[in-house]
Amino acid sequence: MGDMVKQPGRLRPAPENFLSEEQVKAVGSGRRDFLRKSFLAAGAALAAPMAARAASEGDINILENPAWTTSLGMPVATNPYGMPSKFESQLLRRESPGLARVGGASVSFAPLQGLFGIITPSGLHFERHHQGWHDIDPSKHRLMVNGSDDSLLKKAKVYTLDELMRLPSVSRIHFIECGANTGLEWGNVAVPTVQYTHGMVSCSEFTGVPLKVLLEDCGVDYKKARYVLAEGADGSSMTRTIPMEMVESGEVFVAYGQNGEMLRPENGYPLRLVVPGVQGVSWVKWLRRIEVGDKPYATKDEAVHYIDLLPSGLHRQYSSIQEAKSVITTPSGGQTLLDKGFYNVSGLAWSGRGRIKQVDVSFDGGINWKTARIEGPVQNKALTRFNVDWVWDGSPAILQSRAIDETGFVQPTYGQLRKVRGTKSIYHNNAIQSWKVIESGEVSNVQVL
Repeated sequence: MGDMVKQPGRLRPAPENFLSEEQVKAVGSGRRDFLRKSFLAAGAALAAPMAARAASEGDINILENPAWTTSLGMPVATNPYGMPSKFESQLLRRESPGLARVGGASVSFAPLQGLFGIITPSGLHFERHHQGWHDIDPSKHRLMVNGSDDSLLKKAKVYTLDELMRLPSVSRIHFIECGANTGLEWGNVAVPTVQYTHGMVSCSEFTGVPLKVLLEDCGVDYKKARYVLAEGADGSSMTRTIPMEMVESGEVFVAYGQNGEMLRPENGYPLRLVVPGVQGVSWVKWLRRIEVGDKPYATKDEAVHYIDLLPSGLHRQYSSIQEAKSVITTPSGGQTLLDKGFYNVSGLAWSGRGRIKQVDVSFDGGINWKTARIEGPVQNKALTRFNVDWVWDGSPAILQSRAIDETGFVQPTYGQLRKVRGTKSIYHNNAIQSWKVIESGEVSNVQVL
């Protein structure tokens, strides 16, 4: 056992691009069993032994200098906008086959299994669109602020991007999670990897103007105006109601920057709303209008979509807060443990109610728990990285993580969540995720009640 503790284990990543064109079509027609079967086949193809450790005569990669060490490298600014290494070409956003018939109204998932820390690179930030994305000319884009009647706002205003960027700004790190993240898993295991189970969450540093600055510039009457309606300029004209309390707190802001640069087109360039802790659909992209009102607007996507279905047949509206949630990203579904020995188990936790206070990890399906190390600083309503030491002895195991936020909320099991929500819902699935490890080291997605 002592040698096992000292010996770091090796991990084989999950296979990528594991579906053929024919299999993608099969999944699109409803035959989702292809996802699992094809994934297992791809994993088997990658099961060939990895390169042996350095032989007794030594490792050629350290004994002999490679050619690149004796030649002149690429000059500066070869790539004026930097690109990842060609050896990291498989770390991509990926669309889940069969999720939507139209790509413009679909999702691409962030590769959580290959990310470090808490910041999601802008080019890997998940996408969710209702009618596709556009690259808008910022010089022609406008943001209008108005009231539903004249008593709520002294005067309506129209802002250019240049005008907004000259106003007092803030920069804050926040997660954004689609309300339907993990939605395919409500009734049973549906997808194989963490990219597809939890990949509709990302975390960035956003920069922009607090919405209250704009409302006060227009002379808002906070006593009468208790809600705002945010409207996007995309083809679906996405509109969402936001309680004024969130605006008055200063948390809600109109963002033009992301991770030190302008927003990417697929993330709402040139303007989007940032509503920390609230499901991503409220973070309206290509923001063109803010209207203040005295009651909720009950727009289409608030009255018909993005609602919580209950076992009674009723549904809940405006349950937009993303409750405490976590997931182990390494090891996770599709990966394989190649050796007995030490592993650093790593994952992410987040809560729409504030900061993460604690994360517990179980290796036996929730019977026993070990407190993980939280990597700081812990940000408000942001992804939080956790790590925990584990020595795998080759026995079967079920890995789980359980997040606890600063309000005391404890992430529920599937059994606890289903007692309240049933199995027919779509949104706000924050149940504990389980990864099963078998004797061969293969890791798969399972559910534990």
